[in-house]
Amino acid sequence: MEHRNFDKDQPKEKEYFEKLVKLNRTAKVVSGGRRFSFSALTVVGDQNGKVGFGFGKANDVSEAIRKSVDRAKRNMITVPLKNGTIPHEVQSSYKSSSVLLKPACSGTGIIAGGPVRAIMEAAGATDVLSKSLGSNTSVNVVRATFAAIQNLMNAKVVAKNRGKSLMDLWG
Repeated sequence: MEHRNFDKDQPKEKEYFEKLVKLNRTAKVVSGGRRFSFSALTVVGDQNGKVGFGFGKANDVSEAIRKSVDRAKRNMITVPLKNGTIPHEVQSSYKSSSVLLKPACSGTGIIAGGPVRAIMEAAGATDVLSKSLGSNTSVNVVRATFAAIQNLMNAKVVAKNRGKSLMDLWG
């Protein structure tokens, strides 16, 4: 009988930083009383420039969190980080939530509220200034932050699109 070591056969899953941003309990009134269900909003990142968020609903907390983490791992985007901060200032909104992100000099830290801080920590940013404007609903703030991250421009990509070298672009 052949003995197999399944640990070596399976590719090892990457280690991700997971942060629960919001856990919400809702109640449905039925004839026997209240039936509770839970929704979870999580942010997942590799702390090396990749980050994603997920939203999951279930009848128990652990299942809702597991679903949201799975969705977050499927919806990952890349953050163009430069020396632990973002390359330029950006503002974006989703519904009535608006988020302003600014680059910060080394040693500043992450100056941000709950949802934005979770995203920046998961992405691996070390120095970022942010301000949440308008509505502070966690789901909308997370979506506004991701819209802002997607609007960030990477210097190498901009130079390539313009048909110039990085040195020509920065002089």
